[in-house]
Amino acid sequence: MSAAPDAVILTRQQAVWVFLAFAFAYFFSALVRAVTATLAPIFSAELGLDAGQLGLLGGAYFLGFALMQLPLGSALDRWGAKRVLLSFLALAVLGCLAFALSGSLRQLLLARFLIGAGVSACLMAPLTCFRRLFSSALQLRANAWMLMSGSVGMLASTLPVQWLLPVLGWRGLFMAVALLFALAGGLIAWLVPPDARVSSQPQASVGGYRQVFAHPVFVRMAPMGFFVYGGMVAMQSLWIGPWLTQVTGRSAVGAAQGLFLVNLAMLVAFLSWGLLMPRLIRAGWAGERLIALAWPANVLCLAAIVWQGPEAGPSLWTLWCVCASVVTLGQPALGQAFPAALAGRALSAFNLLIFSGVFTLQWTIGLGLDALLAMGWPVVQAYRLVFGLFMAVCTLSFLWLNVVGWLQRRFPSEAPAGG
Repeated sequence: MSAAPDAVILTRQQAVWVFLAFAFAYFFSALVRAVTATLAPIFSAELGLDAGQLGLLGGAYFLGFALMQLPLGSALDRWGAKRVLLSFLALAVLGCLAFALSGSLRQLLLARFLIGAGVSACLMAPLTCFRRLFSSALQLRANAWMLMSGSVGMLASTLPVQWLLPVLGWRGLFMAVALLFALAGGLIAWLVPPDARVSSQPQASVGGYRQVFAHPVFVRMAPMGFFVYGGMVAMQSLWIGPWLTQVTGRSAVGAAQGLFLVNLAMLVAFLSWGLLMPRLIRAGWAGERLIALAWPANVLCLAAIVWQGPEAGPSLWTLWCVCASVVTLGQPALGQAFPAALAGRALSAFNLLIFSGVFTLQWTIGLGLDALLAMGWPVVQAYRLVFGLFMAVCTLSFLWLNVVGWLQRRFPSEAPAGG
């Protein structure tokens, strides 16, 4: 991928400062995404939330995030990354302040929704900006390191948050994050160059999304994005925590330690994929081919978790998350299947699928647990059944990817997006 012909190529020092400004914002967006897993025991005890309400609270972030993806893709093309991200960060500040001051579940849900909507540009805006401002060599490195900064944010949402809670409380924590989002906006306003003028063609944007959703690559990868990628984020950002406390019997601190291990392993996994992918692609191993080969490991790990129940602790969840991380290669593979004029909208559309999946799975897992517990099921058995159903939809999604891919190769047709 090379910069656009009219790109403003920055010096290395300028590029570093631009990257750090964006990474600072993305770090905190990942922290507030995942922090509900660490705070779940506190919300359950202090606010009296049941599993369904806890899943809805965690999922409200992802609903706000998902609903912004299609307008975000068009806005980035129309107004540029810097202006769009600054506007969205103002919404994130408002959401964090509202969350800290909320006194009811309804207020918490609305505030969490605003946070999700506000941080929804924290990755897509930098990736769009890097394509215009960075040289070809720096773009791939910056994209990989942005994902790593998000992993560091998810690490910070575990034990570091647990250590800060006695000092700040969960309300003080969100007040502090609001201030840090405001600081991130100031750094972006100061360090990122002004947006170039971008032509506005709303009708072309609408037509572009029609082409995206009908594209063969999008069709075969959609279930995997919704159920597997979305499920990985749903587990990592919420349900691994309750599993560790309610199924394996760990304390809140023990669960936070387990989540720290999970997120540390994910950071290493993303680092490894970033280092290995250029060589793997040169050897003919594109992202989708790797997913098609590696998916049984994902399902087998989930099967082991369901089978072992109370014995399935942080180590097995860590192994599953690392195996599941291969699905993240699907997003850049999807973007490469489209021409440059549609790549941003294609990535935003896939993000919509992913985060719609996160919201749906976080909430429905909670509803399923509540229903089974109300019927008198033991806690451990309720978790095993619900997570077993999650394993089943992941398996069907991988089978869809492979079977539809085979059919498309067997009976090829012209790709509507020209990918």
